[in-house]
Amino acid sequence: MKTIVKITTVIILGFLFFTSLHAQEKKKDKGIFVEKKPGYYQNVIMKSIEEYNAPKTEPAKIFRVDVSNYDLPGSINEFKTVWHNKPVSQGNTGTCWSFSTTSFFESEVYRLTGKKVKLSEMYTVYWEYVEKAREFVRTRGKSLFAQGSEANAVTRIWKDYGIVPLQEYTGLKPGQKFHDHSKMFSEMYSYLQSVKESNAWNEEAVLSTIKSILDNYMGVPPSAIEVNKKFYSPKEYLKKFLKLNLDDYVDILSYKQAPYFKRVEYKVPDNWWHSKDYVNVPLGKFMEILNNAIQNGYSLSIGGDVSEPGKIPEKDVFIVPTFDIPPEYIDEDARQFRFGNGTTTDDHGIHLVGFTRKGGKLWYAIKDSGSSSRDGKNKGYYFMNEDYVKLKIMDFMVHKDAVGDLLQKIK
Repeated sequence: MKTIVKITTVIILGFLFFTSLHAQEKKKDKGIFVEKKPGYYQNVIMKSIEEYNAPKTEPAKIFRVDVSNYDLPGSINEFKTVWHNKPVSQGNTGTCWSFSTTSFFESEVYRLTGKKVKLSEMYTVYWEYVEKAREFVRTRGKSLFAQGSEANAVTRIWKDYGIVPLQEYTGLKPGQKFHDHSKMFSEMYSYLQSVKESNAWNEEAVLSTIKSILDNYMGVPPSAIEVNKKFYSPKEYLKKFLKLNLDDYVDILSYKQAPYFKRVEYKVPDNWWHSKDYVNVPLGKFMEILNNAIQNGYSLSIGGDVSEPGKIPEKDVFIVPTFDIPPEYIDEDARQFRFGNGTTTDDHGIHLVGFTRKGGKLWYAIKDSGSSSRDGKNKGYYFMNEDYVKLKIMDFMVHKDAVGDLLQKIK
């Protein structure tokens, strides 16, 4: 009898559980979209924190070398310089490569012809963006599309598109004082990513869109210009007025990861087209050519790393602190070690325009389009110690007449 009661009880409880479970399954919650409004966290907590911290904010601190006991150059007038135009700002752009190399060629035009010209940096930038977009399409999105480039991008672009004076193409809109490519680049980059995602590799359509974006922000580059009552195409202006032979210029590199005395690829992101035209030489030869060039009236477009604790903008100087590496230990291995581990990067292009001796060291006058070069007394200039060049400057462009018989040794 007890067994029957237990079985009956189990059946009843099971029925009640099933009925309850079935009833619960029928009741389902719904999801809806509602506007998220600021609550206590935003309106009370964060507002209180912001108000509390605002008066106490301090500028960020960075680690630098103390140069109070250094005998430093104080003025550009202490340097023997080649002729060059006054420094100009690149504004909010990543186009130092164009500013430095354009300045270099302005000095070359004067050295070769005696003509003082001011050329358009943005004309070159415009067409470089077009070529970057073309390669992006050709490689189906594998080629880098960024603001940076290298000195020999200028010679490459000028060979194809020529060049024009600054007054003919500034790249600035009316009332615009400084270049700002942030929105323009973002728009072009986003467009190219959409092309990649949709697999819409129509080169003509892509380049047309890229040009329309460039035209909107920078203006349409001229196809003909008038100089001294004569009309030139940009390529004619380069050849007939400036009289520059772009094949007369050579790019010198010094890093240990590639064979010396050969033409090699400079393996950095800004060499986005993988140029293999760099003549790689040992550090001693690198410095010998550089010093002979600047001391004999040639300037150089140089590139390397300028983000170091030995950079003191307020004093306009670059040095190598001993806590980084003592001068006597700066050699090819020290350069390669830093390049290989990423502590030396190819982050800036500048124009080497002069030299002097100070405190037992050779110093170089650097014309710079970057903003930090205007934080000191010599607006648009830096003074770079020879140790810094040996350790951190990776490459330069110079006229072939300044390299002696080097090119005859190249395999």
